[in-house]
Amino acid sequence: MPPIVTFIGWHDSGKTTLASQVVAHLKERGYRIAVIKHTKETGIVFDQPGTDTYTYLQAGADSITLIAPDQMVMRTENPGMDLTTLAFRFFPDVDMVIGEGFKHERQVAKIEVARGEGELLRNQVNGVIAIATDRPVTGDYIFRLDESREIAEFIEKRFLQDRDKNQEKVTLLVNGSRVVLKDFVQESLAATVAGFVSTLKATDKMGEIELRIKLD
Repeated sequence: MPPIVTFIGWHDSGKTTLASQVVAHLKERGYRIAVIKHTKETGIVFDQPGTDTYTYLQAGADSITLIAPDQMVMRTENPGMDLTTLAFRFFPDVDMVIGEGFKHERQVAKIEVARGEGELLRNQVNGVIAIATDRPVTGDYIFRLDESREIAEFIEKRFLQDRDKNQEKVTLLVNGSRVVLKDFVQESLAATVAGFVSTLKATDKMGEIELRIKLD
């Protein structure tokens, strides 16, 4: 499960500008980064009339995935997943997921982007670990809006440098929501499942196991 940091802030605070700069700095350091952006806009059109994917859309397909030599594009209805579930389902193999928006997500670290006057979101939501702003603000981790490189270094030190040591052995989702497991529970569950799977055919050289259970 990759670590997640999401950039939050009021409209036109500069979230996209700052977050994209941070992504560029992390990429320079060799990390694989995925981005998940939340928007309130509806009716966004990715499949233009006349394309094959548009034809499938008009036919009533619930989800469409286009596979090209250099990329993959997916269009589907919003399943209402939280940010953690989206990261787990679609980007389990990246080093980090950077979000934009999702200010009410629980168990997700947030960096607030605050431009001009107005109440800080850190007074309304939990999980704010740093603030980037153009005004005097008190706190432990306060950055200027032009300190994207320093923010990238802060993220790297906090979430990425010791990731191999702190990486979860088992990630559990129940009804689409993440359940945090203690280390000994992860070890026990991993050993039990791996022991069972190892008795099956074509399961030698196991490196990772994915298991999905339907109870009804």
